Amino acid sequence: MATIASLAAKEILDSRGNPTLEVTCALASGSLGTASVPSGASTGIHEALELRDGNAARYGGLGVLKAIQNVEEEIFEHVRDKDLDQTLLDKALIALDGTENKSRLGANAILGVSLAFARAYAEEQHVPLYEYIGGLAGNTEFKLPQPMFNIINGGAHADSGLDIQEFMLAPTGFPTFRKKVQVATEVIATLKKIIGARGYTLTVGDEGGFAPKLASNEEALDCIVEAVQDAGYSSTQIQIGIDVASSGLYKDGAYTLRCAKKEETKTTAEMIAWYETLLEKYPIIFIEDGLSEDDWEGFREMTQKIGSKVKIVGDDLTVTNTKRIQAAIKNNAVNAVLIKLNQIGTLTETVEAIQITKKQGWIPFVSHRSGETMDTFIADLAVGLSCDYIKAGSPTRSERICKYNRLIEIEDTVGGA
Repeated sequence: MATIASLAAKEILDSRGNPTLEVTCALASGSLGTASVPSGASTGIHEALELRDGNAARYGGLGVLKAIQNVEEEIFEHVRDKDLDQTLLDKALIALDGTENKSRLGANAILGVSLAFARAYAEEQHVPLYEYIGGLAGNTEFKLPQPMFNIINGGAHADSGLDIQEFMLAPTGFPTFRKKVQVATEVIATLKKIIGARGYTLTVGDEGGFAPKLASNEEALDCIVEAVQDAGYSSTQIQIGIDVASSGLYKDGAYTLRCAKKEETKTTAEMIAWYETLLEKYPIIFIEDGLSEDDWEGFREMTQKIGSKVKIVGDDLTVTNTKRIQAAIKNNAVNAVLIKLNQIGTLTETVEAIQITKKQGWIPFVSHRSGETMDTFIADLAVGLSCDYIKAGSPTRSERICKYNRLIEIEDTVGGA
């Protein structure tokens, strides 16, 4: 058990220039832990809710001073001088908030405290953070995740006009995490030349990937395949993942794609058929959020039709929520689950979500958010619970690179990917 002596929070800026929280937890032993909270742009309606100030005269209403006050006053008064472990703390925070989606105190305030305590407690125990996290699930076998590098941005993460939100590199055919990072940066450099040669502007999106106004979603995939080949690699060594973020395309029972300067409306069946054509042409290994967040029947049909060929990843569908993951299991809706700490709001609930996913034989896929900080917690989370995949953006911006650098550092300690 550990005792919290103080909680302090401050407002910092995330990678999109929006306010977020940084929380520092001091234990009675003198151990300190600090954590900052990311924020998403493409968020599901079932996610835990951030608390924002709503004062339009300050940061356009996005300030987090109320959340900071909740950390330093109500939360601290509730947990101070109590004997706590991670589970007891997180359950106390959930009960104190008293809402289904953590909207009263704010999921951002609760998560900041949960993660800062984890770091402080790991320091008190003199163990690396990944080992501490592993201990929460009884895991002592640590491995490096397969990185997925976001290299072309669309959807809510860029103004490229592309319907698909993320196009990712999967350098699967290499023995170490360090080598996978090297290969990804080489392909990205080659992709930059290809995009420029086609006459497109080399802008970037929220997660560091290029955001050119390409003629079609397929052209983005063509550019990636060409870049892989020109960099000297093959489609068996480097494959592709896509995050369609389809909830943003869905309205009135249909999906509307606007790329290529024309609107095209698709039914669920037509979306699945489109994915089947993409799988025939491109080396795609997973499709995230291929359908809308409540299209349960569609996800079940998609998994039945192409789940043996590709990972069907739930994100907005499952939102790191054990109840929705259990519903996905009941409906056989997916075969992989995206894991985002701030979708659910505590470390304990996140660990439970990963455990349920793995027990089902599905793939847990740890993820960053579009609004990131220099916090590297997700790197230790992925290793500590031996998660199969991680995505942290393009290795071209510091708030993304720091996660990959932390994983390289861990690899030097625990061994290869």
